[in-house]
Amino acid sequence: MSAHTPHELHDEFPHDAEVLHRLKLGDAHFNNLAGRYHAVNRAIHRIESEIEPASDDYAEQLKRRRLALLDEIALMVERAEGKMAHA
Repeated sequence: MSAHTPHELHDEFPHDAEVLHRLKLGDAHFNNLAGRYHAVNRAIHRIESEIEPASDDYAEQLKRRRLALLDEIALMVERAEGKMAHA
């Protein structure tokens, strides 16, 4: 397995490191989402790296779950950025 797993949150939000950090420190719901995203993303990476076997259907299910989590995280990042702009 490569040292870098694609699609980590810092890759998905390269310009939002400060917001991600602040959310991780102060938002339990965000931490839960980020943890779930991380677990799903790692599972996909293991499948794509052929470390773990999985059916195509299961891999696609995981990718849909990752996208749904990413959408929810993106909304939280967007809202947090709006709060920062008004602070």
